[in-house]
Amino acid sequence: MTELDVEFARSQFPAFSEPSLDGWAFFDNAGGSYACGQVIDRLTAYYRQTKVQPYNSYPASAAAGADMDHAYQRLAAWLNVGVDEVHIGPSTSQNLYVLANAFREMWDDGDQIIVSTQDHEANAGVWRRLADRGIVVKEWLLDPLTGALDPADLDELLTDKTRLVALPHCSNIVAAVNPVREIADMAHAYGARLVVDGVSYAPHGLPDVGILGADVYLFSTYKTWGPHQGVMTVRRELADQLGNQSHFFNSDKIRHKLVPAGPDHAQVAACAGVVEYLDAIYHHHFGAGPEPSARGRAVHDLFRDHETELVARLLTYLGERDDVRIIGPTEAGARAPTVSVIPRDRSLREVASVLADHKVMVGIGHFYGYRPLTAMGIAPQSGVLRMSFLHYTSHDEIDQLIAGLEQALA
Repeated sequence: MTELDVEFARSQFPAFSEPSLDGWAFFDNAGGSYACGQVIDRLTAYYRQTKVQPYNSYPASAAAGADMDHAYQRLAAWLNVGVDEVHIGPSTSQNLYVLANAFREMWDDGDQIIVSTQDHEANAGVWRRLADRGIVVKEWLLDPLTGALDPADLDELLTDKTRLVALPHCSNIVAAVNPVREIADMAHAYGARLVVDGVSYAPHGLPDVGILGADVYLFSTYKTWGPHQGVMTVRRELADQLGNQSHFFNSDKIRHKLVPAGPDHAQVAACAGVVEYLDAIYHHHFGAGPEPSARGRAVHDLFRDHETELVARLLTYLGERDDVRIIGPTEAGARAPTVSVIPRDRSLREVASVLADHKVMVGIGHFYGYRPLTAMGIAPQSGVLRMSFLHYTSHDEIDQLIAGLEQALA
């Protein structure tokens, strides 16, 4: 089995050679990852060479438009969707807000949607607001002890009036990986659409959206080593049905109707660097490759194996302590490497402060997960301590984290 060359991966990120970050172990990746060099180079080149209005006939403008088109093409191929199914907007939160308004135009009063209580607020609040606009909102409740969603519970909620199901691929608090393909099949059997928030999953290897079966899949590129943008894939036949959310004269322009603010030209172009980085990982480990989606699956599994090994070490350590509560699955293979805990004897701020003294970066708070925290009996005002890492996290950094926790929890 091919193992991830972590040092090669780290060599692609300028942050790991930045003197001000030397010795610091980064465990706050769920809030935003380091940017890879390919993205930084593309962003810099755009601002230096083509910071003009794109798609005009003069050379700099034509090059600017070509760089943007290139980003859409590379992302679409890697995600296994059509080029015209990729939409890039300011953020996942804003993309979802626009999407909810577009969907509402398709539905009648009394139509039903199902929204989980495991979601980040981005994929929770926008749908629940539709209750004030004639839509019946049903909640798919998580298990208050484990934080898990049970597909059997969803089956009891689905009816012939269900128009949409919204859930996370995995929660940024609970981190349990949900069976998206199974849930897509369940929703589609009732003629409902499936909207999946992949923000907390995509950083661990971009998914094959074509295989997953989601009608809409969203993630944030600033958490996948790129610029602060939100990627949204929408099945083309669905996008054609959704109401235009842009200027009236853009109603027939598929890339504009769901991004009313217009694109950030430079950051869209820089998104190509995300895939260039993934290609570099593939070629380093496997050599010449097949089509992009197959390369994507191989890199996804490469990342997943490494991350699962690391999270297993952390969960084993935490599981041997009786002074900390682990949120979500205790089995490494059932979760993403985002581990939220609640210390029983120390405050979150005290623990985070001691970890900072050990040059370990973690986050504390609710992380926009008000609903899952509340459903599990955890006060959002205090929240959790969250340790989140990615494929570029090393075994030495896990040792550094555990050593810091030894002192912080004592």
